[in-house]
Parts: sequence; C-alpha cells; structure tokens
Amino acid sequence: MSALRLDGGFTTRFAPAPTGFLHLGHAVNAVWVWGAARAFGGRVLLRIEDHDRGRCRPEYERALLDDLDWLGLVPDVGATEEFRRGPHAHRQSDQSARYEARLAQLESQGLVYPCTCSRADIARQGSVDETEGAELRYPGTCRDAARDPRSTAARRIRSEAGRTERFHDLRLGEQVQDPDAQCGDLLARDRNGHWTYQFAVTVDDLEQGIDVVIRGEDLLASTGRQLRLARLLGRTAMPRFLHHPLVLHPDGRKLSKSAGDTGIRELRKAGRTPAEVLGLAARAAGLQADPDPIDADSLASLFR
Repeated sequence: MSALRLDGGFTTRFAPAPTGFLHLGHAVNAVWVWGAARAFGGRVLLRIEDHDRGRCRPEYERALLDDLDWLGLVPDVGATEEFRRGPHAHRQSDQSARYEARLAQLESQGLVYPCTCSRADIARQGSVDETEGAELRYPGTCRDAARDPRSTAARRIRSEAGRTERFHDLRLGEQVQDPDAQCGDLLARDRNGHWTYQFAVTVDDLEQGIDVVIRGEDLLASTGRQLRLARLLGRTAMPRFLHHPLVLHPDGRKLSKSAGDTGIRELRKAGRTPAEVLGLAARAAGLQADPDPIDADSLASLFR
C-alpha cells in the first residue's frame, strides 16, 4: 500500500455497530484502521455505534469487545475495559443529550422540521436518481407542511438543491456528490426517537476530533451529505476519507452479521490464532498477496 500517505498526529476511529457478532469484514476494516494509524503516526479511537436501539444488543457489544482483545487490537482512545464498566462518551446510546443539543443548534437556524412520513410513504412518493446508485430520495413532503412537532419524534434537516460537495478520497481520488439529489432532506431522528447513522456519526466525528475516516466503499455515497451536515454544525477543518474495498461473496453480496458470515467467533472456535485471522483479513483487504499470519503489532508493515 505504498501509494497511501498520511501526516502524523491524526485521529481515526474503529466504530462497529453491535447488531450482530463481528465477522471477517470487520477485521478487514480493523486492519486498514490500525495498520494506517500505526504506519503514519495516528491514533485509533474506539466508538460503539448503537444508535439503532431496535437492533443493537448488549451481548453483541460484549462479544465485539472480547474479539478486539483477542485479536490484540488495542485502541489509543476508549479502552475496551472502559466500555465494560458502564456509560461511555463514545457509546452513542449514552450521548442523546449531545445529539439533542446539536439538533437544537440546527433548529435555531430554521433548518429542522418534523416529518410524519413512513418508509412506505417515501417509497410511494420518492424518486430514484439512477446516477447515484438507485438510492431512494425523500421528496420533501413535510418540508413546508407545518406539522405539529408533538405529532412525531422524527426530524429532518433541510438540504440545499444544486449544491455539490467535492472531496478527495485517499484511495479513490477526487469525488463529487450532490446530497440533495441523492437523498433529499436528511433524517436526523426517526419516528421511534432513534438517532440516525448519518446524524450521529457526523456529530461524533466533529466532537471527538476524528480527522481521518477509514471505512468501506459501501459508505462512499454518505460522505457528501456528512460533509454538508458538518459544515452546518460549524465544522471548518473537514476530515479526510479513505474508502477501502469490501469483502464480498462470489455472487457480489457483502458479508453480513445477520447472515452469520465468516464470524470471528467461529474462526476462534475452529482453532485459528489471532495472527491467522488478521492474516486472512489482510489478504481479503488486498494488503498482502497471501493469507500469511500477521499480529496486530505488525499491521503497520502492510502500509510501508
């Protein structure tokens, strides 16, 4: 990975969602995150992204913390033992007050409105921009409808039509996205009162000082809208992004926690060592030609 260059002193993050047990795809992301941080003098912050309270489970969080310890992947900020002890500043479900304050900040600017639309409503009324990968766009039904704020917990943030976001991906090069054309007005909180991924991670990255985001290509389309939201929240120095390839099935599907794909727990039970699992992940990540075992302390060598 000799083409990648990063200045030292940056903070990146490993941010799993405890909606299932970790699988090889998470290990691939971890290899990229820890390898790049160790190679270029960065720090790794551990964050638990459990904003989806309907799918996240405490047992999944406990398992992912155990898997990180077993693999030897030690965060520089947010030790696994800290999460085990109780509430944590980097666990999203413990930070609702912070998200409320940021939403109120946008509301004071006239950028937030209640939305009573269900997913079925949006599917019936929304449009798909084929150039943006067939993503359903919110049509703005409630934007000027003056809904009673007490009628729903859902809140959307007004987008700006025709304004593009340009950024340089550290692996993929120059990118141009139009958030309004992609998704329309961004949902910050859903009808069940749960904070959305897009809103929570943008607030977190701002307040936790994340200046390099390393994640899979499936989240590339989210980048423009997160940059737009970060600016609305007052961020001036934008994070840099690196979107790495996904680990896919032969039929093109990405690995899934819900499908039980190549789980770290299963690999452990099969007798694989931590170095063997990280070697498999490094091979799947395209960072070494063969699945040779590699321990956590040696991941920097993949980038030198």
